[in-house]
Amino acid sequence: MTGIDATTASERPRLTIHPIWVRITHWINALAMLVMIGSGWEIYNASPLFGFRYPSSITLGGWLAGALLWHFAAMWVLAINGAVYVALGLITGRFRNKLLPIRPGEVVADVKAALNFKLSHDDLTVYNSVQRLLYLGVILAAVVIVLSGLAIWKPVQLQGLTALFGGYETARYVHFFCMAAIVGFLMVHVLLALLVPKSLRAMITGR
Repeated sequence: MTGIDATTASERPRLTIHPIWVRITHWINALAMLVMIGSGWEIYNASPLFGFRYPSSITLGGWLAGALLWHFAAMWVLAINGAVYVALGLITGRFRNKLLPIRPGEVVADVKAALNFKLSHDDLTVYNSVQRLLYLGVILAAVVIVLSGLAIWKPVQLQGLTALFGGYETARYVHFFCMAAIVGFLMVHVLLALLVPKSLRAMITGR
């Protein structure tokens, strides 16, 4: 082993992949989102948009009023913590370095590699095109779900925002499909964490 190789190998354990602010906001966002999803399903059950209801075993709140209390509490946590995350991501340049650029050709190639179980996760400091697309997508979905939630919560006071979503009923559908997109992302996210355990360790330890 050369001197350069030895130095590189010794430095690898000290490489910080996720700074402390990323880890803190990540886990707060995750907890707030789980609370919002569980309570949101209970709220949905009180006035379903479609011909199904969520089992009470996976909802939070016990009844409509209880679910609303949980939902609004988690909403403010998600909104404030999410704003901090996005602001720091932009200020530090992390979003630009980690999530851009996104090229359609690379996305297609990475999707094919993932389907063939050939997508590499050796270097956790670099996101592949699929990860970049999903992370940007879930950030946008989180922004829209908060705004549509506000439009549903205060349709008279925030009538301009509600009108932007096409009215109260349309805002409910937007809110529901954003929730579905976020749940889908979380399922993929958790699956990848199980398949690549070092990515979970990195989000806990930062290295």
